[in-house]
Formats: sequence, structure tokens, C-alpha cells
Amino acid sequence: MCGIVGYVGPREAGPILIEGLKRLEYRGYDSAGIALVDEDGDLFVEKKAGKLANLQTAIADRTPHAAIGLAHTRWATHGRPNDLNAHPHVDCTGEITVIHNGIIENFQELRDELAGRGHRLTSDTDTEAIAHLVEEAYAGDLGDAVRSALRRLEGAYALVVMHKREIDRLVGARQDVPLVVGLAGEESFIASDVAAILAHTDRVVFLEEGDVADLRPTGVEVTDVEGVRRQRAETRIDWSLEAAEKGGYEHFMLKEIHEQPEALRQSIAGRVGRDDRIHVEELAPLAETLRAVERVELVACGSAYYAALVGATALQDWTGLPARATVGSEFRYSPPPLGENVLVIAVTQSGETADTIAPTRHARERGCPIIAVTNTVGSAITREADAVVFLHAGPEIAVAASKTFVTQVTTLVVLAAAIAKARGSLAEDSELEIGAALRALPGAAQRALDAADQTPDLARRYVNSRGFMFVGRGYTYPAALEGALKLKEVSYVHAEGYAAGELKHGPISLLDAECPLVAVVTRSSVYEKLISNVMEGRARDANVIAVATEGDPQIAGIADEVCWVPDTHEALSPVLAVIPLQLFAYHVAVARGTDVDQPRNLAKSVTVE
Repeated sequence: MCGIVGYVGPREAGPILIEGLKRLEYRGYDSAGIALVDEDGDLFVEKKAGKLANLQTAIADRTPHAAIGLAHTRWATHGRPNDLNAHPHVDCTGEITVIHNGIIENFQELRDELAGRGHRLTSDTDTEAIAHLVEEAYAGDLGDAVRSALRRLEGAYALVVMHKREIDRLVGARQDVPLVVGLAGEESFIASDVAAILAHTDRVVFLEEGDVADLRPTGVEVTDVEGVRRQRAETRIDWSLEAAEKGGYEHFMLKEIHEQPEALRQSIAGRVGRDDRIHVEELAPLAETLRAVERVELVACGSAYYAALVGATALQDWTGLPARATVGSEFRYSPPPLGENVLVIAVTQSGETADTIAPTRHARERGCPIIAVTNTVGSAITREADAVVFLHAGPEIAVAASKTFVTQVTTLVVLAAAIAKARGSLAEDSELEIGAALRALPGAAQRALDAADQTPDLARRYVNSRGFMFVGRGYTYPAALEGALKLKEVSYVHAEGYAAGELKHGPISLLDAECPLVAVVTRSSVYEKLISNVMEGRARDANVIAVATEGDPQIAGIADEVCWVPDTHEALSPVLAVIPLQLFAYHVAVARGTDVDQPRNLAKSVTVE
């Protein structure tokens, strides 16, 4: 989830763009870059790996006078975070520059075609292909050239293009990735979100799917990719700058919960085709290894461990291999037999979690093939792995995981299906069923968010409870664990997550009118068993808060409160079920007045054992 900002108008563009990047640095901090067309018509480009301060140092005292430019802060997906892969990217002529947020799914095909026609592609990114496509289509009109290039792209994008011979014009476009235009009389702005431009204008146009924005100092014209005019309303923003950085949300955690549909869309992009077939190209070098594997071990910590529980179940169900998830901090001190026939999957959002890296290195020393599942390009875990599968969730600012958990579950389900497919154990109809559910998942997540508007009231009703018991079975058990963890992390209210069948083996003694039972009872193969466990809790006078599948005719007569979520494949049910639980935890924390984004005693990345 990179940060984009562009400016055209009468003022010095450089300082405006750098200021905008500062507001967007939360979106990516692997590298940053800027492109300006100076008063002599020359193109100035500078880009640096690392945080924005590196770019600022590089251009200090040498930023040219320019009234047009674009800038970018990167969260790396394709290509390591270095100077070469940083944006902007330039075409062969040195006249066209492009910045981009998103994933171009057919980038390799495009790069191969362009190289075959003599283009010099110097980076490892998907974005660079866009600059060369615009170059090929350019015949004196940048808008026409960009629209032509867009018709070749498959995937998600927000992008801005500049040509040094059209010094009063920027062209932007969006598909499944946010982009906003700012208007201010004789100057115009374009950015990933309002935060980057709110210091200069409160008049904005939110671009919609398939929009192409032709930006001039005096305004914007919006078309589709065929050049047909589109009408877009201007909106007045009444947020403060601080609120704008959070997208108008009160906290980053709430913003990131609402970003989950987009994060899921990015996570499956390029891995599930329009034909519902699943392909993970990162696994191609391990094809023979995967066929020889006899056991799978997943190692992870915290929320990633709960996601790994889902992955282990899916792997065992679909491959027939023994598969288990182990807490990373325990794995190394009582390791199972390890060797070249044991696949180890390390799951860590930051890629720097010491308790996950240590057992991964231990397994590598014993000859195990390693797959890393992480959100961070260039992180330590990527250097330990034979293959890396990135989450593409974008940066997560709040300490408590939300969108990284759902993308971990989703990525592990994709990975499990791909491994089963590589081993020949996944039937074609099963692959298509899983693929269809994955493609529908972002929309289902949005519906789950829309349906959860009652959670603030729900939280206020139960905020003074003595504690909570969260339960699930099968695939819903990890969702119950994650729901309990979220509540503990941000509200400091005690909550326990249990396999529902274990209630009667001790924990049921805690249940009474002051300790609600939160049950994840979405449609599943163990639904009836779970209902029986819920009834056991209800018989002890516990209020029952249920997360259930839309249209369930039974649960409404059993539960005191029901949070409804759409139906999906059973293996993906934790993704949707956890959404109302995240919101419940958030609103309980708000009601209790805790520091939601930075809970006490916690850190985003745990880099010590």
C-alpha cells in the first residue's frame, strides 16, 4: 500500500510533494522518490531506499524550481526495497515517469513483450512496464497514451503519469486502489488519500473504479479507459489533518479493520484467476520438493499462530499430510524430528519476530525446506526461506493485528490449496470451489463490515462484564482465539479462547450472568456439535453472543445477541467471523478509554526472545 502524491500549479512543487509524502509515510517506508520538470523543461528524478529522510537528504540544496511533479513512498511488493526499485520509474526516452500503488498481475507477460521489442527494463518491479507501455502509445497526448496502456493492465492500481513535454498536466487512474484529486483554484493535487493534500485544499474528488483523471492547474476531467467522460462530484472535507491521516477514522485500528476488503483483494491478486484456478508462482522452484514432503510444520506467534492453525487444518485436509502449528517460542526447545522431508512454513507479519526466526533457522540447519509467509519485503525471515509468499496487506500502524491476520489466513488457505494441487491431491472441483470463494471474499468482508453497525451498542451493553469466554470448533476455533486476543490486547478485559468441546472439562465453571459466552457458530461440518456446547453455557445463565452465518434459522432462538456474516467456504470462515469480533474489541476499548492503537506493554514487532 504505497503512498502517491502529485502537484501541478504555480507554486514550488518540491516542498509540497515532500510534505505530502510525510503525511503518507505510514503507507510505506521501504523507499521514496520524486520526479519534477524544472523551469527549463528538464526532468529531475531522485529516489532512495529507506525512509523518507534519506530522500530529503539526497535532494537538500539541489531541488530544482518546478511547478509540476509527482512523488512516492513505497511498500515493496515486486522487487526488493532498494534505489533501483524505488518509484518513480522512467521510460526509455527519459521523458515519461510513473508512480504506482497496487499489483499488476500480468506484469511478467508485459515485461517479456516489452523486452522483446527492445525496451530496457532496469528494475524488478511490475510498475516499470507501465512507463514503457505509455511510451509506446505516446503520440503527443498523454491522456490517450495512458488510457491505451491501461487497457493492457490486469490487476489493481492507482497510478500517476507525467510527461516532461506536457508541463501543465498529470494523468492519474484507479482500479481497486484509492486515489483522490484535490482542487484549489489555480492548482491541483492528486494523492492516495486526503491526508497528503488537506493542508492545501478541502475540495476533493474521490475517483471511482476505472476512472482516468486528466489533471490541469485549473481542474480535472474524468473519463473511463475508452475516453468517455464521467461526472464525479466534488466533496468538501471537514476533517482535521490528524483525522485525515487516519482516513477520518478515530483510530488506526478502526481504519485498518475497514481496509480489510482491499487488503484481501490485494492478497489474492495474481494467485486466483478469473477461472477460479489457484496458482502461486513463488512455489514453482519447490515443485519437486513439495511432492516429496511427508509432514508440514507451521511456526508462528500471537495472531500469526492462530492463522497458522487454520493453515495447518487446511493443509492436512487437502494434502493428507500430517500438519500442525506450533508456537514459535516453544518449537526450538522441544523440536519434532526434522529433515529434508519436513516442510516448515514460518508465518510472521513483520518478518522480524525473533520467536519465529529462531525455530526457522533451527529447521533450516536440519535441511528442512522453508516457506516464509510475511508482509514485509526484505525482512529477516525472507533470508531464511526457500520461497517467500507475501501478504500484500499494506502497512499496519495499530499494534493489534487486524488486516494482517485476515490476509495471513487467506494466504495460508491459498498456499494449502496450491501445495495440494502440486501434489495431485486436490480435485479440480475442490480447487474451483476454493477459488470461487477466495474471489468472493473481499466483497463478503465488506458486507460483514456493513452488517456490524450494531457492535458499538453491543460493546456498551457488555463493557462491564467480569470476563468473556470465546469458543469455536474446527476452523472457527482459531477465530475464537483471535477474538479473545483482540479483546485482551486493546481493552485489558480478561478473555479466554477455547475449543468449545473443552468447556465441560473445566472452563465452564467461569460462566455465569457476568461472564458472557462468545461463540463462533458459522456454517461448518461441526455446527451441531458447537450448538450443543453453546447450550451448555446457556444453561449456566451466561449471555450468549454468537457470530453466525446469514440465514441461520436456529441460532437466533439460542443466542442473546447475533452478529451476522456472509456464507463462505468453511476454511475461509475465520476471515469473516473475526470482523465483528475485531469491532467488538475495538468498541469495548473505546468505551473503557484505553489507548487503542498503542496498548500498554505491547509492541508491533517483537524482535527479542
